Amino acid sequence: MVYATASIAILSFIVWGHHMFTVGMPAAGNLFFMYATMLIAVPTGVKIFNWIATMWKGSMTFETPMLFSIGFLCLFTIGGFSGLVLAITPVDITLHNTYYVVAHFHYVLVSGALFAIFAGVYFWLPKWTGHMYHEGLGKLHFWLSVIGFNIAFFPQHFLGLAGMPRRIPDYALQFAEWNLWSSVGAFIFGFSQLVFLYVVIECIRSGRKSAERPWEGADSLEWTHLPCPAPYHTFETVPVVK
Repeated sequence: MVYATASIAILSFIVWGHHMFTVGMPAAGNLFFMYATMLIAVPTGVKIFNWIATMWKGSMTFETPMLFSIGFLCLFTIGGFSGLVLAITPVDITLHNTYYVVAHFHYVLVSGALFAIFAGVYFWLPKWTGHMYHEGLGKLHFWLSVIGFNIAFFPQHFLGLAGMPRRIPDYALQFAEWNLWSSVGAFIFGFSQLVFLYVVIECIRSGRKSAERPWEGADSLEWTHLPCPAPYHTFETVPVVK
């Protein structure tokens, strides 16, 4: 896992040209950046399978943090597959600056970053506030986010394949139906973040008091040596690390 992370970090410095397949680089340059970009799929696959293997035959419970973690894993993988498609030079030349690219980077960035942040927030809310969030509303937030996200961004793959360009104020009539679905999904996804805001505020102001260790298996230092909420001076004495 460490080597995979390091490999991604190193390879990411030499793939910048995959944004520039259409600028007139020589064929050798296009081939180098295509192969280097596709090579990133190998350590990324190692990370994906490592996360899956970590969960395999585990005694998992599906509270909101775990749901967002699994949602991140599934949606990020979809974004990785579409990135592998765009790494192929002749395909990228066709799809360059279309909505296929928009769909790709939203699946990578929104699910890869935002869903992971949501998982972390729900996991840490008891430690931050001393209160437990409303589990039912947390799961509602998850399902609205997943459904709205996919309705918003998955149709954009089809729009890109049909040739709809990015960064335009208006679009041709043949793109209207998928854009309508994308707009509906965007409103659902946006509304779900209002649910998230309510969950956080309700947790801070009036949530039921959290147990010292609300999560099974939470055995790291902050869960085993600190009360909920954590004090201002986190560790007044140096904790024992075994």
